[in-house]
Amino acid sequence: MIVFQYHAGILTRYPNVVGGVILAQGMINGPTPKALQAAFQDEQQAALLRIGDTLLSQIKSLAAWRSAFRGFGVDPTQYRSSAEALLRRLTKKGDIPSINILVDLGNLVSIRYALPVAVFDTHALSGAVTVHFTDGSERYTTLGQDEVAYPEPGEVVFSDETGLVIARRWCWRQSEESAARLETTSAIITIEAQHVGGRSDIESALDDLLTLLTSYAGGTFAYQILDVENPMFTTRSP
Repeated sequence: MIVFQYHAGILTRYPNVVGGVILAQGMINGPTPKALQAAFQDEQQAALLRIGDTLLSQIKSLAAWRSAFRGFGVDPTQYRSSAEALLRRLTKKGDIPSINILVDLGNLVSIRYALPVAVFDTHALSGAVTVHFTDGSERYTTLGQDEVAYPEPGEVVFSDETGLVIARRWCWRQSEESAARLETTSAIITIEAQHVGGRSDIESALDDLLTLLTSYAGGTFAYQILDVENPMFTTRSP
């Protein structure tokens, strides 16, 4: 079965995109254990030291995402990539709160590499998830709300085969349906880069995330790195 793919139109406009994709099954989520809380706090302090006085807009990976957002008509200072939003919170407030095991693992790797990481619960998804430009008919529910919205035509989204949007403005914000909750056991997890040379960062981030998932969430994993030459992640049905 097809799990995740980039539409040809995305690859034409954004030929540098590289995505690490994991299909994780049989995991155990829950409140974050003390060992992971400590590792997450240590990573936050390391990120603060690494960033120092550098403007987030000058970090190569974040700058590339800003450029990508502008490419489909979005102001990246109004709608920030999830990685930049996390690091902005960290540099301004000094702390990123713990939520649950899966969210904390994604956030830990995200701030380590300054790359957007998303954990999508698969329970509400139908068929393959595709990154594509919207036609305006797709439906989206904001996290924590129940009112259905419709993305602007031409916006980049992740959606399933029914038109259910699970992430808006590429890597800006996930949907209510896709959020990783305490009962989440199966997820599609993505790590994406737009900058030149991003593949090596994706490879390292993917390795780190798989190691952390194995240690704290368990389960089984299928994974692949996608790019313009290999835009589709497929796996056998269980």
